[in-house]
Amino acid sequence: MADIKILSTHAVQEVLGELGPQFERVSGVDLAIDYDPANALKRTIEAGTPFDVAIVTRTVIDELALKGKVRRETCRDICRSGLGVAVRQGAAAPDIATVDAFRRSLLAAHSLVRSTEGTSGLYVETLLDALAIADAMRGKIVLGPSGRIAELVARGEAEMAVQQIPELLPVKGVQYVGPLPEQLQLWTVFAAGIGSTANNPTAARAFIEALVTPSAVALFKAKGLEPALR
Repeated sequence: MADIKILSTHAVQEVLGELGPQFERVSGVDLAIDYDPANALKRTIEAGTPFDVAIVTRTVIDELALKGKVRRETCRDICRSGLGVAVRQGAAAPDIATVDAFRRSLLAAHSLVRSTEGTSGLYVETLLDALAIADAMRGKIVLGPSGRIAELVARGEAEMAVQQIPELLPVKGVQYVGPLPEQLQLWTVFAAGIGSTANNPTAARAFIEALVTPSAVALFKAKGLEPALR
């Protein structure tokens, strides 16, 4: 049985895939990690699912702390992520360097996949409204499942994907085009906190400390994330 139960957003999945085994070897603590979008994890936690550590957006962890589901004093920002664009490997890379160029590339695309309820997917709807192209794009939107929506692009089921950069980079069969123009960029801060009914708070605290070491910060950068601004 795992000594620590972790509920985590997909954005840090690649990091935990490397950091988790390292932590297990050093600490002797076993980890069990479930991944889901932050809003889905919020519902899971509010429904009473037991856990030791939650890694979700700062907004969600603040809401969980307010409801007494997470110990507020243990919450720490660990990284942040911007949004990027990916297309199928070998396809011509769209011009997304400026707001106008990004807008034209969206209109030229046959289809755009976004996550159904992830932070990036919900923002895409707002973004299309802000660019005044929501009506023109309505028939082009493909709703992706939980996780790495660029897999639909790799399979030819969508032409373009917009999602958090660390969720685009690992997908085989696609090429990462680049980040959204800064004027349109959405920076999402991710935070970790210990559950109010954690079975192993000491080990949970050690795990969160492992997320903010210099080597962990370097790993976050390598996986497309940035250190959280302090």
